[in-house]
Amino acid sequence: MLNRQAIKSKKMKRVNKLENKSVVKNGIGFGSVLAITISWSVNHSILWAIIHGCFSWLYVIYYALTR
Repeated sequence: MLNRQAIKSKKMKRVNKLENKSVVKNGIGFGSVLAITISWSVNHSILWAIIHGCFSWLYVIYYALTR
């Protein structure tokens, strides 16, 4: 009985780790895409879009505060 509980506990820990990684990965991706889109619509420059994509959420917040 104890082994079954230990196995279930290990499986739940693995599932939680996988869920956390996917949430973080999706959040970072969305922020970068949003920053690149905003940058392209304002500057029409691939170089600036790449730079703003690296800063992602910082640029999005800056844009929101200055517009």
